[in-house]
Order: sequence, then C-alpha cells, then structure tokens
Amino acid sequence: MTEALATGTGIAKATVADSAADDNDRYLVPGLMRGLALLEAFSAEQQSLSLADLSKAVGLPRSSVFRLAYTLTDMGFLIRDDAAKTYRLGARVLALGFTYLASQELIEVARPKLEALSDRTHCSAHLGVLEGTEIVYLARFAVDSAMTSGIRVGARLPAHATSIGRAILSQLPHDTLRSIFAQTPLAAFTEQTATTLDALQRQATKDAARGFALSHSAFETGIASVAAPVFGSDGKVVAAINVTTPETAVQAGDLEGRIADAVLSTAGEISSWLGYPGRKRTA
Repeated sequence: MTEALATGTGIAKATVADSAADDNDRYLVPGLMRGLALLEAFSAEQQSLSLADLSKAVGLPRSSVFRLAYTLTDMGFLIRDDAAKTYRLGARVLALGFTYLASQELIEVARPKLEALSDRTHCSAHLGVLEGTEIVYLARFAVDSAMTSGIRVGARLPAHATSIGRAILSQLPHDTLRSIFAQTPLAAFTEQTATTLDALQRQATKDAARGFALSHSAFETGIASVAAPVFGSDGKVVAAINVTTPETAVQAGDLEGRIADAVLSTAGEISSWLGYPGRKRTA
C-alpha cells in the first residue's frame, strides 16, 4: 500500500498545484485532491512525517495541511504521534487496500469458473456485486451466438429487476433490504418485475428458500436467467453469479433443473475459494 502511495506522490502534488491555478474543470473537488495528496506523501522510506514535511510534500501552507491532517486523523486515515509531533498512515488506509485486493481476488477466482459455467450451460455467465440499489457487473463470458448477452463489464443495472440482484437481496435481512429501497421507486421493466417493497420482499423470501433466483422476462422480455449468491469467509453474501439465455433456447425444466444445478455448483466453488466454510473446496 505504501509503495502505491509513494509512486503517486509527484503526480498528486502536481495535480494539486495545477488545480489551484486552473479552475476550468468545475467538477474537481480541490479539498479532496489535497487530502489524497497528503496521504500519498507517505512511503516506505517516509512512514512518519511532520506538518513541515507534509507542507513541503504537497506544496500547501502549514495551516492548510494542519486542517487536512486533523480531518484525516479524525477519520482514522492518519495517526498522530503527539510526542514526536508527526503523522503516519492509519489502519483505515489499509482497509481500503484490503477492500481493493478482495475485489480483485473475487474476479480472479471467478473468471475461470464463469468461463467453465458458460461452456457447460451454453449460456452467457456473469459476476456482479451490489452497490446501493444497483448491480455492478465485474466479469462476463458470453456464448458465441447471434443473441449473446449485451451486458458489459462495469455496467450497472437495477438490483430489484435482475437475477443477480435478487440472488444477493435474498441473503439480506428483511430490514436491510427494505432500507436499501426505502427512497427508491421500483421501476417496472416488464410485467414480471417486482414494483413494490412487499412484492420484492416476497420474491426475496422465495429465492432464499429455493437457493437461487429464477427470472422469466423479469428484466427483459424473452430473456431467462438463473442466479446464485456467492459468500465470503465471514458467511455473508459478497456477490452473485448468473447465466442468461433466450427463453426459446432452453427446453422446459432446464432452467430449474440442470442449469440451476450448474449455477449453484459454480457459486459454491467460488465461495469455497473465498474461504466460505459452508462448502468444501473443489479443484
């Protein structure tokens, strides 16, 4: 983490200086940029820095640096040594790094298994995580056909209407699910989309009991999908995977049968590799 911070120090310092002189981009937040530049001043060689050191590193007055350091200390990103009158990185910086590494581990673990799932089911396979009321897609493997999935990595879709979203929501406490959507209208994409909190809650309860989310045209007419949750080492849901296919491309009963079994098996393998104790790890 400190090496990454060190490599960006010069860039961040230049960015802060440039932003002070050039206000053309009104969407930049100078205070945020200065705070990040302050964090980037630390490195493996400079693990403890005084206000004077920080002021020199980011090119700001000591009074400004003091306010930034005070705020970052209060938030846990910096730790102040009162005796030495220096600062060092706090545990919250490491937490950000670990969160990033965990997301990379998830993608790295899931990719080959998603590819195998796509080959096995002849469906497009995806991995997604919940962010607010939306699903963000982190990985995909599309089948080679004219009606392949149009979802791209980084795409955001409404959680309440998608099978990946439903699979994740099915593992959340009722109060949590309702709080997520308390201020968000549930848009209808087809006649099958849940458009009220009560309907969404009933759907989540059914999905949880079944172990997977099954969608027949709930988001896009004519498209079927099966999704299953992925769990981390703490037993909490961290993501979900799914397969999607035109409804005309599968035989009756396949979605609830062999395809659902394949999705559940793959989700279990990914969960196991992430340290989830609920399933044994397989090769």
